[in-house]
Order: sequence, then C-alpha cells, then structure tokens
Amino acid sequence: MVPAHGGRAAEPVYRPVLAGRGALEALTHLDDATAPLLAPVIDVHGVDPCTVDLLGRLPAGLLPAVDVSALPDAPEHEPARWGVPLVPVIGLAESDRRLAALGVAARAYARRAVVRLRTGRDRAGPDATTGAAERVWRLAGLVPEQCDLLVDAGDVCCPADVRAAEPRIRRLVDWARRHAWRSVTVAAGGMPPTLTRLPTDEPVRLDRFDWRLWQSLADLGVGYGDYGVRPAAPDADGPDDRLPTLRYTTDGAWWIYRWSRRGGRGDERLADLCRTLVAARWWPATGAGFSWGDHEILRRARRAAGAGSPVNQLAWSTSHHLAYVLAALREPEPEWADPEPVVRGRPGRPGRGGEHRRAG
Repeated sequence: MVPAHGGRAAEPVYRPVLAGRGALEALTHLDDATAPLLAPVIDVHGVDPCTVDLLGRLPAGLLPAVDVSALPDAPEHEPARWGVPLVPVIGLAESDRRLAALGVAARAYARRAVVRLRTGRDRAGPDATTGAAERVWRLAGLVPEQCDLLVDAGDVCCPADVRAAEPRIRRLVDWARRHAWRSVTVAAGGMPPTLTRLPTDEPVRLDRFDWRLWQSLADLGVGYGDYGVRPAAPDADGPDDRLPTLRYTTDGAWWIYRWSRRGGRGDERLADLCRTLVAARWWPATGAGFSWGDHEILRRARRAAGAGSPVNQLAWSTSHHLAYVLAALREPEPEWADPEPVVRGRPGRPGRGGEHRRAG
C-alpha cells in the first residue's frame, strides 16, 4: 500500500465524484474513522477562496482527488499552486502542458494520480486507449502502479442506460487488466438532471440506477463510485430550486422531499419536511447519530435551527448518502435498509408506525 496524507491506515472502499460547496461541506464533517475509507474525486468548475478553504479543512485522513479539466488550461489553474494536499485527476486527452503540471501535483503529496476514463468521450479501441494511457504516464512522470483508474460511465437514469453501459464497462475493465493499475473503480450517476417536475409535499421514490449498474458488475471485483446525490451532468435545478429539498438515500433508491406547504416561510416548510422524514420507516435506527447530515435534519425537525440554504440542504443530503453507501459497501444488507418499493402515499402524512401510507 502506498502511504498517503495523514498516515492513512486503510485503503478506501468508496470513491464518490462530488462537486460544489455542499458536497465539500459534507466532507468536512466526516469523522476520523470514516475519512480514510473514502477517496472522493472533486470536480472543480471554478477556483475561489471558499473552495480552496474547504479543501484545506478536510479531515486529516482524507486525501481528495481534484479534477480541474473543466477549467481553462492555464498556469493559474494548476492544483499544485493551491497549497492543499490532493491527488490530481488526469484525463486521457489533456494537453502536454497540463499533463506535466498534473505530474508536478502528483509528486508534491502522494506520488500518485487518478486517471479518469469517461466512457462517453474516450471511445477509442484498446490499442489507442493504451497509447493514450502511456502518453499520460510518460508526460506526467508516473507509472501505472501509481495511478488509480476511474471508469466514469456518466449518467445512468433508467434500465436502458444500465443495459447500454454494462457491456462497454466490461470491455474497458478487460482492457484495464492488461496494465498494473493501483486500483480500478467504476463510477456512474443516477440522479435525474432535474427535480423540479416532481410532485411536492410528498416523498417521491427514485431508483438508484447507478447502484444497480455496479451490482450487475459485481463479478468484476471493481471498486464503487457514484456522483453522490447529484447527476453526473450538472443539474439544472440544484441549489437554484427555491423549494426546501432533501434527497434521502436508502437501499437502491432515493426519497426526494420537495416542500411547498405552510406558506412562504422557508424555516416552517423545512421543519415540516424534516418532521415527515424522521417519521418515515427509512429514517435510520440510530437517528441523528447516523451522520452529521441526519443530525442537522433532526435539529430542523425539532425547530432547533433555521432552514439554512439550498447548499446546506445538499450538504445534509450528501452527508447521509456518504454514510449510507459506505455502510452498504461494508455490510451489504444494513438492518435499516428500505427493503421494498413503496408507492407514494398521501402528501406528507406519515401513517401508523411511522411509515408513509401506501396507495391502494
């Protein structure tokens, strides 16, 4: 095992691909036992003091991989200049100049990098892909053993997407086995690109097709990654959705809560939303102790704090998601999993025993 920042004692088991201040805020609240088990990839779409500050406040056992491919290819966007520990993410089509700069960042902290192969963009045959990977290793000054391969399937939002993605990923993993990668992870996003068309004032169940895709690939022995509670493509509503919104992860599904009831005051609407959520049967048995995000949700249910911003609500949702997925990967059948699909019930009204009433 290659030593990493903070004396990391365990290899990560989960590689989420995250973006935005909400996701970074969730990462800052990971505890010392959980942090070494995650290896997040941070998609950076703009460099500002807040982003760099949040990266600098991550737990000591957490070494993020940072992807700056969305930024202009210029010296001011080189991650080695930020002064925070990180692992660079390298795409197969980066310029010679950027590959050299990312190699400098790789050698500055952990002497390794993440090579990101996007199935929707990098569609060359195995020989051409090998040539592109060899170019990355040569210009970045790395060897395969120093690189984690991230096979990024993008969004898979329906059964047809899963069926289309699976054979492509299997071919790529077969190609990857020809080289001595440090690790191989498959990541996909399953959240729809927009939530604004969903009903309000009732929990709405959405299948996690990214999780279903990874389960179909279980025989390959690859690592798991996802896009947290956001789509792989930047979502249109996200923090711009003015309604209080939580995206709550359960086994194989998300429950989406978007609340418009109780008039125009956001704190009243969010408190009602949170009370409905904590009464649901998918609320974990450990309650507020399950994650920082669950603690914050319970505080709002008890009116012990204000509604916060849409970014805060994404942070709480992400925090719960990270804890849930990590628990599912370590113990595949948690006791508090949502064992069966539940049809949407009457808007926002919990039924007997804390469960939402089922239609019919």
